[in-house]
Amino acid sequence: QVQLVESGGGLVQAGGSLRLSCAASGSIFSISRMGWYRQAPGKQRELVARSTSSGSTNYTDSVKGRFTISRDNAKNMVYLQMNSLKPEDTAVYYCSADLVLVNDRRNTYRYWGQGTQVTVSS
Repeated sequence: QVQLVESGGGLVQAGGSLRLSCAASGSIFSISRMGWYRQAPGKQRELVARSTSSGSTNYTDSVKGRFTISRDNAKNMVYLQMNSLKPEDTAVYYCSADLVLVNDRRNTYRYWGQGTQVTVSS
């Protein structure tokens, strides 16, 4: 019914950049928050950056000044520009969306993408 599809991951050297994209599709009435999480091997999934529909954003401290989240509300897309990448940024990155469905406007549901691997070599 709803799909979130990420793209843009890959292998990059330390100091390099990557841009992740996530497209939400399906029977979506509205989307409030969209965000990016990541999970490194042996660690819990953590919030990287999040954006509301009005454009306010927040970032985890370790990426502030290096990563930028942006949205295209008309296309139901969210992006994560990652600059000055470090080996510790290596993880599977997941897109999330808090959304209201066309056929269920009383509730908000969180959907997840399948994840995209980001590997930063030293």
